[in-house]
Amino acid sequence: MSLIVKKFGGTSVGSIERIQNVARLALKAQKKGDKVVVVVSAMAGETNRLVGLAKKVNPIPDSRDYDLLLASGEQAAVGLVSLALNTLKPFSGRGFLGYQVGIYTDSVYSKARIYKINTQVLKKEIAKGVIPVIAGFQGMDLENNITTLGRGGSDTSAVAIAIALGAQVCEIYTDVDGVFTSDPRVCPEARKISHISYEEMMELAGLGAKVLQIRSVELAAKFNMPIHVRSSFHTGEGTMVVSKKLLGGLEKVVVSGIASDSAQVKFSLQNVPDRPGMAAGIFGALAKAAIDVDIIVQDIPTAGKLSLSFTVSGTDQLKAARVLKKIGGAVRIVQEKDLAKVSIVGVGMQHHPGVAAKMFELLARAQINIKLITTSEIKISCLIDGALEKKAVRVLHRGFGLG
Repeated sequence: MSLIVKKFGGTSVGSIERIQNVARLALKAQKKGDKVVVVVSAMAGETNRLVGLAKKVNPIPDSRDYDLLLASGEQAAVGLVSLALNTLKPFSGRGFLGYQVGIYTDSVYSKARIYKINTQVLKKEIAKGVIPVIAGFQGMDLENNITTLGRGGSDTSAVAIAIALGAQVCEIYTDVDGVFTSDPRVCPEARKISHISYEEMMELAGLGAKVLQIRSVELAAKFNMPIHVRSSFHTGEGTMVVSKKLLGGLEKVVVSGIASDSAQVKFSLQNVPDRPGMAAGIFGALAKAAIDVDIIVQDIPTAGKLSLSFTVSGTDQLKAARVLKKIGGAVRIVQEKDLAKVSIVGVGMQHHPGVAAKMFELLARAQINIKLITTSEIKISCLIDGALEKKAVRVLHRGFGLG
């Protein structure tokens, strides 16, 4: 008998018919003899609706109350899925919000991190044959305030619960059949990947692939929890995300996938004093405001001054601008919006020279100018004009033979 955590995304619970399908999938697994725990996101479009309402009331809402509002989306989905399960007698489901099962987080609203899950309640329900239905995306801090984990945070909730319960696998159900070499909506010739390493999946998730939230993959890698990404609308196998030790033939695959992210803003700081601690002060202030900085480029200093460029997510643009205004002095801040980051990812790149040169050549042939570049052992990212994002993805996908 296996314990399986099944997480269903917004599209999987986007209508009454789909909610009933989720109940049937959970019931099918339990009939096979598996113990089942269900984690759900808010219904498709609900979180965006709540965000829109909040912004109409207050463009810069209070973080605590903002999380309180957004967490309500999952509450409705939990109730509906549990009710659907209870129509399939003699099986039963029971809904739980994050605080009811003891999902404890820090107090960084909208980007909270889980540090503890009290499994007593869940284990008691599972032992009775009940299918717990848990709200993803949310938890509570030590002062009993509701917190949220950031967009896509239900993936992290599911993986964390799977680890805490000692599950055999965490299944992430979505509206696609698995992880593809690129977004099939951009590259129709993209193919499904049967197995991918945690490292590659982390890079793809962090670089714009929407299949999994990066924090969920980081957590799975840390505790070696297999993730099975699969469709809630088809019965076929999806993509297994596992340790690279379990994968063979890595040397044969140089580039595994192409990812892109259109929500990029470039900040250029000019006339920055070239003295120790200046960069630490700037990026420390951004970190304190929970702003993730991505590509960073520093020019060679001249006459005691230097230029510093970096990118942040478009969702953090206003917050970053407010932080940077406090620098003062003669520092000039320039923003450039409507940019995209296009990346190639693959563990095989570590042992194949010339991959970067090929990427730059492919983009050059397509008349796509590169604004910033960042690399790691298994990825290369280029910042480009946002209007050329889809073109760049197709060019790179074809150029590296991923179709």
